[in-house]
Amino acid sequence: MRNQGRRGLAGVALALAVIALPVAAQPYKAEYSLSIVPDAGTPWGKGTQLWADMVRERTRGRINIRLHPGAMLVGGDQTREFTALRQGVIDMAVGSTINWSSAIPEFNVFSLPFLLRGYRSLDALTQGDVGRELFRRVEEQGVVPLAWGENGFRQLSNSRRPIRAPEDMRGLRFRVVGSLLFNDIFTALGAVPTQMTWSEAIRAIRARKIDGQENPLTIYNNVRLDTLGQRYITVWDYVADPIVFVVNRQVWDSWSPQDRDIVRDAAMEAARFEVTLAREDLLSTGRGTWEDLEARGVKVTRLTPDQRQRFVDATRAVYTKWKALVGRDLVEKAEAAVKDDSTVNKPHDIGVRK
Repeated sequence: MRNQGRRGLAGVALALAVIALPVAAQPYKAEYSLSIVPDAGTPWGKGTQLWADMVRERTRGRINIRLHPGAMLVGGDQTREFTALRQGVIDMAVGSTINWSSAIPEFNVFSLPFLLRGYRSLDALTQGDVGRELFRRVEEQGVVPLAWGENGFRQLSNSRRPIRAPEDMRGLRFRVVGSLLFNDIFTALGAVPTQMTWSEAIRAIRARKIDGQENPLTIYNNVRLDTLGQRYITVWDYVADPIVFVVNRQVWDSWSPQDRDIVRDAAMEAARFEVTLAREDLLSTGRGTWEDLEARGVKVTRLTPDQRQRFVDATRAVYTKWKALVGRDLVEKAEAAVKDDSTVNKPHDIGVRK
């Protein structure tokens, strides 16, 4: 009986010792997936690849990242990317606020028609209270936001005619992204919006099943849409498309604090590079400028202030409707920031340290 008692006490002590052992850290994956929508040749793709390369080098291979362009991890449907990221199907992403707006409706603030007046306005939002509030919304969804990048202001292209006024859009079929806000904008302008993925849009443009599309000029040039009949461009800067460098929360928590700092610093550095590259792509003297487009036979229409105001007036009801849907407080904060965008002096460096 005495030996049995000793064995019992020993068993209890062993069990307590096992319970007291520290939990082993989750092992790192051999490879982490990083999703983007466009191909690697765009500023978006180049900035993302730089992030992956810097992380691999600075962690000495502990965090090895593989880039997956074309939203291939979600079958090309970019609107499913954020959900897949939350679920852990995707480890990391550099994603569009437009594509992710179905999961985070507040991202639609950037797509309110004609809210922004240019890069200073955009920087005023991403750098300030609006940007920080949006990062908090991303974190609430189980995703860690690290830095703001940029896909750029979206322009209009079509294969039919120059567009200088809303009535020029009447009856034309335009591909729009998967957001009901864009449906409302194009319907208000008399066009026929058709939601489809970008890969579907390319096929539809080639087959002349749609008349036009809207995207930043960098995307237009990367695909060479002029060779697919999209020979009319209207420069209207009606909305912008910021992108966000993010990591799945569980993946983030599996890394050491030192490696998290490396990933965050690399994201912020890559984001600054990406934004600079995206803007220089439009302002450089080489390929991709407006002059180069015109030399390729593209008719570029730049709206006068009066012409632009007609589009503003035509979409005002849409703006009012979506101001309530996005969140009146957030939109009014954005409106105030845009009005006072002269206070912006440190562009593209928003990444909240923890």
